[in-house]
Amino acid sequence: MLNNTLLKDDFNRKHDYLRISITEHCNLRCTYCMPEEGILLTPKQHLMTADEIISVAKTFVNLGVTKIRLTGGEPLIRKDAAEIMVRLGKLEVNLTLTTNGILIPNFIETFKEAGIKNINISIDSLIKDKFNTITKRDYFDVVQKNINLLLGEKFNVKLNVVLIKAFNDNEILDFIALTKNKNVQVRFIEFMPFSGNQWDKSKLVSYDEILDVIQSKYAISEIERLHDAANDTAKNFKINSHIGSFAIISSVTNPFCSTCNRIRLTADGKLKNCLFSNIETPLLETLRLGESILPLIHQNLMTKMAVRAGMDDDSKFQNPELYFQNRTMIAIGG
Repeated sequence: MLNNTLLKDDFNRKHDYLRISITEHCNLRCTYCMPEEGILLTPKQHLMTADEIISVAKTFVNLGVTKIRLTGGEPLIRKDAAEIMVRLGKLEVNLTLTTNGILIPNFIETFKEAGIKNINISIDSLIKDKFNTITKRDYFDVVQKNINLLLGEKFNVKLNVVLIKAFNDNEILDFIALTKNKNVQVRFIEFMPFSGNQWDKSKLVSYDEILDVIQSKYAISEIERLHDAANDTAKNFKINSHIGSFAIISSVTNPFCSTCNRIRLTADGKLKNCLFSNIETPLLETLRLGESILPLIHQNLMTKMAVRAGMDDDSKFQNPELYFQNRTMIAIGG
């Protein structure tokens, strides 16, 4: 019997949520994710095959992982994405997905076969021209149509909105209005620093600022604070008269590290114990040699720090020498 204490770190945090990036490729070029100059893609022979993804996932499930999220790049762009989803769906985990929504119609039946019920879609503007500006592509109408398709098929849909000051922070109330008649959860995400995304704190729209904007239209009595699930990264709310809800993910101003249960696997088979960490443990070479990856998993979790990979105060968080050592967001997996 495998020892599930391997998924506990030095702070007694149990890790039962695995995020797997299955590709570095994407059909959008969102500026906060993809550097202006692009990235040097990992050669195909150094990326995990479908069999290797399933093998590593099975190991984590045997260690106590109960939730797996597929990310990218854009996960649905991978040619064997459907096969991967269906095979992972047989592991009896809560299988979820983050996507930009462009290829959704090709996978509706696959989602159902794999048991995927919850889908996050990244969309940072409800204005077509602005959407095209940040993504550098013209897929606004396609994404809108596919969100409605998912809702019509009774999937649980969350919309991930990265807020950037002087770009889309004037759309907060528009996104809230979207929840009036649509059963979606809008998730406002504080802009986070990664290599190549031109981050600085002046572009940050904070948790408090988001709430201030919402309270400029809705009375406090109209805003219901919802119960947060265990280990939830989001603080959840609802306008009483609305069908849908909203949440705020405050990784910068109010991190949730003390209850973190997440571990990440990159498309090239490297384990990251924190989104902000530049420490990576390669699993793929050991896996291909037929050797156990359990010691590597344990070693990786034992290096996990208490708060944001050691960036535990504002000065460290704003130090580019620290966050520029990390990967770009697209190479980590959203």
